[in-house]
Amino acid sequence: MDRALQAKRLFSDGFNCSQAVLTVFAEDFGLERTNALRLACGFGGGMRMGGPCGAVSGACMAIGLKYGKIRAEDNEARDRTYALVKELAVRFRSLHGTVLCRDLIGCDISTPQGYEEAKQKGVFLDICPRLVADAVKILEEIL
Repeated sequence: MDRALQAKRLFSDGFNCSQAVLTVFAEDFGLERTNALRLACGFGGGMRMGGPCGAVSGACMAIGLKYGKIRAEDNEARDRTYALVKELAVRFRSLHGTVLCRDLIGCDISTPQGYEEAKQKGVFLDICPRLVADAVKILEEIL
């Protein structure tokens, strides 16, 4: 099964967008599934504030796992990581017009009313799975 489909399945099983994206890459870069799920949990729904899309955040974490700086003086690793994060954001934005959750889904899920509105509109069934798959596909291309 391809990663985009795996991530969509994780999302439909009840994990958030960030968890779904990070988890399908985590073990390749030395992070156990359980720890990936825990780590990414707080990033879904734009950190529950409608900020950066959780799928994009999960992809950024995967980039960090593969290329991130682990020695203070390793500015080359930092620069490569930053460049890939920027490329991810540019490509995601070119597909969807923004990287902000509230703008992508048209609701502010940081409020109970906004969350209910998103559920009623079918956002979590129609829009979010596509965003998860797109983040995974872009990540596969740039890694």
